[in-house]
Amino acid sequence: MSHKQQAISGGKWMSTSTAISTVFQFGQVAILARLLEPSVFGIVSVSTLMIAFFGIFANLGFSNSIIYKQEEDREVLSTIYLLNLGLGLFIGVVVFFSWPLVVAYYKEPRLEKVIKLSSLYFIIVYVGQIYLFLLQKELRFKAVASIDITGTVAGTAVTIVLAYTGFAELSLIYGQLAQQAAKSALQMVYGLKLFSPILKFDLNLIKDHLRFGLYNVGDGIVGFIQANSDNILVGGMLGVKPLGYYTLASQLAVFPITRLSPIILQVAYPILARLKGDADELKKSYLTILDLLSYINLPLLAGLFITADSVVPLFYGPGWEPTILLIRIFVFVSIFSSLSNPLFTLAFSKGKPKLLFYLNVITLFIKIPLVYVLAQYWGVVGIASAFLLATLANLLINFRIVHSLIGPFMREFAQNIAKPVLFCLLMVGAIELYKFYADSINVFNTIAQIAIGALIYITLTIRFKYPLAELKTFGKAS
Repeated sequence: MSHKQQAISGGKWMSTSTAISTVFQFGQVAILARLLEPSVFGIVSVSTLMIAFFGIFANLGFSNSIIYKQEEDREVLSTIYLLNLGLGLFIGVVVFFSWPLVVAYYKEPRLEKVIKLSSLYFIIVYVGQIYLFLLQKELRFKAVASIDITGTVAGTAVTIVLAYTGFAELSLIYGQLAQQAAKSALQMVYGLKLFSPILKFDLNLIKDHLRFGLYNVGDGIVGFIQANSDNILVGGMLGVKPLGYYTLASQLAVFPITRLSPIILQVAYPILARLKGDADELKKSYLTILDLLSYINLPLLAGLFITADSVVPLFYGPGWEPTILLIRIFVFVSIFSSLSNPLFTLAFSKGKPKLLFYLNVITLFIKIPLVYVLAQYWGVVGIASAFLLATLANLLINFRIVHSLIGPFMREFAQNIAKPVLFCLLMVGAIELYKFYADSINVFNTIAQIAIGALIYITLTIRFKYPLAELKTFGKAS
């Protein structure tokens, strides 16, 4: 199977997984928004932040190094596996006993139980994680997709049942643990065919992986602070209720892109890692990735921007109106972020993860002062605006780094992105015209707006970018 066929096949499976998982995630949020108060979402977002932060240390970037080096040595993989298990257990203990500091910072006693339960995540996740890395390395995206779907279904079911029975914020934590437990079990089921660990622990065997991972950890720490300083400050400065509004706005505008973009990036990286010596192919692939991300993400975000005032009341229910302006700000954050993401494939394919570290350091120094200053004047809206400005700065620096890796590319990029931008403007104009004459918010008008936008964008794309005959060939790839 050619690299193109592998990419199409992998993209199909990961697209299916993402579509199903996204439907379940948004269905869960729509139900929980009517069952739980905004502060509950703020409390759980604190737990999510802690899991994301401590997760940086526990895998040491081994996912990228295993794929980059195409690692197959059983003793090396066993050492990595045992090291991950030990780190996961250690970090779980640290998280468990960190609850007094977290409660004191956010001034929220309900966080005690949430943090203690969240510590179990690290014990669960690293039992099966190395098998996920190996499945990705071997391009087994069908297995990866089925694991993700099963975990999402299990987590959503547990969360909703417990929310209905009065578990409040704990329902979301138990749901996260159930989701990860299901995923870890299936990762082992699929992955044991590729690797069965032995009792071997020798750090000398993984020196190269550790060196590769140091920049991953450094980049992860700085990247975490850079990406989440706004969430941390919202909760600390304004309280968990504004953080709840901020979290749900971010989920609606940013979450779909964080699900869709990795479909392309997750499939592309293992393939590009095999092409790391071919500069022309890397440049061509990078531009192709940007092109695909633009055609997929821009219409979704443009549609969300213009329909936010209709979608929020119908999707979340009454009381969530403060999220509308935040969503519209996050739409542009998502656009800039999605265009920045492909640098990941280049940096790791070139064996230069330190570039991502430097980029995040610079962005951090731009973002934190902006967040602090704008929060003083405009509260949660100011923090979202600071995030937007920092993300734009990140994109501009990002493109400069890409230029240093693959040479001039902006002319081709500008030519490629002109069409989806124009299609989106026509789509937004048509929806705005409909809203002018249909001056009421209800399910029918909201569905009509979405249908009009989709019809215009898809028609223009098929007519001027991807002919129907070409799209049919994608469906035949396996």
